[in-house]
Amino acid sequence: MESEFTRDDVEILEKRTVFQGFFRILRYRLRHRLFRGGMGPVLTRELFDRGHSVAVLPYDPRADAVVLLRQFRVGALDGPGSPWLLEIIAGAMEDGESAEEVARREALEEAGCTLQALEPICSYWVSPGGASERVHLYCGHVDSRGLGGIHGLDEEGEDIEARVVTATEAFALLDQGRLDNAPTMIAMQWLMRHREDLRRRWG
Repeated sequence: MESEFTRDDVEILEKRTVFQGFFRILRYRLRHRLFRGGMGPVLTRELFDRGHSVAVLPYDPRADAVVLLRQFRVGALDGPGSPWLLEIIAGAMEDGESAEEVARREALEEAGCTLQALEPICSYWVSPGGASERVHLYCGHVDSRGLGGIHGLDEEGEDIEARVVTATEAFALLDQGRLDNAPTMIAMQWLMRHREDLRRRWG
């Protein structure tokens, strides 16, 4: 169901940067139109502004295998398990880059793999109640032979382990709760539904 409201129904009274570090935080004073009519009260909202990103699940239809990454994530420090998470390839979009360009660049940097084709999965807001980030999610056709090892850019402090696992093993990791970040979970669930179609088209 499409909303009848647009950006024109939001009145921005003030927008300023309140923190600038590795990421940026903005503070808005605004008000917006109400469902019952009229404009609502003035609200103050902080926004975590980190731009948009791209994530890609590399899939080898010949081997029926995927490439997963393991790396340290500061956001998981206080979580129930290890802060070294199992993930798919992901990276931030730079100015002027297309989502497909980011997917191909990050695949080389983080896993040493070349994407032969890209299949769009979806795009979604990460946490629109307080963050501006939107993720563009893909499945990528790869040849997994010879892939694996340690990757990442030294100048960005990256230390990324890439590993090839069968699709069946990856689905088991998902069922066990060991793939517990949104891009990886969404991509794996998508692959469950589209795996045979990809094997037919890409194999």
